[in-house]
Amino acid sequence: MTIQINKIVIHCSATRNGKSLARNGLTAAQVIDSWHKQRGFKRTEANRKDFNPNLGSIGYHYVIDIDGTVETGRKIGETGAHVKGHNTNSIGICLVGGITADGKNHGEYTAQQWWALYDLLLNLEQRFPHAKIYGHRDLSPDLNGDGKITRNEWLKDCPCFDVWQWLDSGEVINVDHLFKG
Repeated sequence: MTIQINKIVIHCSATRNGKSLARNGLTAAQVIDSWHKQRGFKRTEANRKDFNPNLGSIGYHYVIDIDGTVETGRKIGETGAHVKGHNTNSIGICLVGGITADGKNHGEYTAQQWWALYDLLLNLEQRFPHAKIYGHRDLSPDLNGDGKITRNEWLKDCPCFDVWQWLDSGEVINVDHLFKG
């Protein structure tokens, strides 16, 4: 069976930069799963039985924690719950972080996260060469109809950096968005 993937969407967890979500024996993906359960997200029973049965609600396909650990959420090909109107035939990747200590939306991610994201995107681009990569904010509605999504049209800042500027730079680590502790 061929899986059709048209979009790869990068997100942030909108949590404190440099602070892992893993706690109390739970992984970052399990913590996000509990948040998504509270929001009413739900995977089908068949999908749960087939892949990651302990994650019944997570909307993302991947979660990248601050140490660079890449966890799977939903199975690739399973409809996500990460961008309203864009969940079918897409892959959602969530970077843990996005909020500075003073509460501002400025994604700063660890070097390990940048490397993990880079490696994951290389793998996904090889598997799905026709998929386009987006930041969550890039899929906001074009309110003025000019064909461009600008800052005033973003529904969210997520992932709190310009994905295309980073990809076009050719750098693995986005220095302007590197968490320095």
